[in-house]
Amino acid sequence: MAFKHYHSIFAEIQKSNFLRIQSLVLFIITYIDWTLIPFITKLEGTYLPVYMISFYMLIAALDGFIHPLFKNIKIYNIYMFAIILDLIQIISYLTFSQSIVVFTYIILTIFTVQGITFEIARIHTVDFMQEEAVHLKDYLMIRSLMISAAIVAGSLTAMLFDYFSSNLAYLLIYLSVLGFVGIVYQYKLYLKFKTRLCNAKVKIKKEKLKLFEKFRI
Repeated sequence: MAFKHYHSIFAEIQKSNFLRIQSLVLFIITYIDWTLIPFITKLEGTYLPVYMISFYMLIAALDGFIHPLFKNIKIYNIYMFAIILDLIQIISYLTFSQSIVVFTYIILTIFTVQGITFEIARIHTVDFMQEEAVHLKDYLMIRSLMISAAIVAGSLTAMLFDYFSSNLAYLLIYLSVLGFVGIVYQYKLYLKFKTRLCNAKVKIKKEKLKLFEKFRI
């Protein structure tokens, strides 16, 4: 049966600590966004003019043009930027009680930039998955599974919250706590990426030095 393939997917996650952390980060961040998206969509349609909604859609559609600009960027810098975005998002929740319009603009801007950032990270992560002995097909399936699970969980959370409460401030507090948990795991990924890249550079330098010594002799 096709369901047996789930076993191989979860086996890949279990044998790679790196992949487990990345899957957890992807789930948490996507869950937070999709819990908030229905409410932001409602605010967007209520307070923003059509041309601004179209503007954000236009920016999001430019990600394919933006990716080549970051072809040589270090992946740990991408995760550090993602951490900064998450911190800004959590801080922006404070503006909800001051101005709903400003809050909506800030969250939409973060969502747009965040979407582009995660796609850039996905492209650069492929090489690391190969080093972890994870097949590209399995990695993409795991990524799709985590995203789908997070979207379903986030949508259900939004439905339940909308049914039981009309005060968005409570939801923002909950998402802030969850956001800090996501930041902790993102920082772990940042350190793992940075350590691995730095070790690779040291190894390359040593190999070059050995090769130079051979030619000199």
